[in-house]
Amino acid sequence: MNLTLKIWRQAGAKDKGAFVEYKVTDVSEGSSFLEMLDILNNELIHKGEEPVAFDHDCREGICGMCSLYIDGRAHGPDDDITTCQLHMRRFKDGDTITIEPWRSKAFPVIKDLVVDRTSYDKILHAGGFISVNTGGVPDANAIAIPKKEADESMDAASCIGCGACVATCKNGSAMLFVAARVSSLALLPQGRVEGARRAKAMVAKMDELGFGGCTNTRACEAECPKGISVGHIARLNREFLCAKLAD
Repeated sequence: MNLTLKIWRQAGAKDKGAFVEYKVTDVSEGSSFLEMLDILNNELIHKGEEPVAFDHDCREGICGMCSLYIDGRAHGPDDDITTCQLHMRRFKDGDTITIEPWRSKAFPVIKDLVVDRTSYDKILHAGGFISVNTGGVPDANAIAIPKKEADESMDAASCIGCGACVATCKNGSAMLFVAARVSSLALLPQGRVEGARRAKAMVAKMDELGFGGCTNTRACEAECPKGISVGHIARLNREFLCAKLAD
């Protein structure tokens, strides 16, 4: 495959960025998208040019670091995958592919395609954990949890914090991410103890960091690589409102 790549290049957070066009040739359809970028960077290095900076780690759809906006879609033209799971067979010979970083006030660009997502860490630090003493590790069947609630909790916990929901949302909202974190704990007995405090603290931190509000367009659900449902946002809203009424 021969492709034209229009890639966002930005030397630093305070520098002005622009799209730069590159040509790549003889790319295998079996290559992953990140392997294709590796091929491009190898060519740039041999030419003495600056390689394109992009995030990656596990390359197995687990860590969520490979966050790219490709041809107008978070993680590219496929469903329920991360960028590292996208393969070049999804494109055609001669295609022009536009590659951008996440676009969000809360995710400032560090360099090229790399953005600063520490705002997610700050939200988690605000309350996405269990701090009460819940005792030692009990037997698996010691605390009976209905299967439906256990399954919902595990589905919410599958969030990898990639930021696709924020990048896709027209408001730059982090509601799906926050909801997934709150839901994964709110459905478990160990997490219920701090449920009210957690919901208030995480929502407050999300607003403080400049994320937008949710207007229920469901774009986040459509582009989430783990298929997390907006139903968790409804649970977050209930948790938050109940906590406020209790105050």
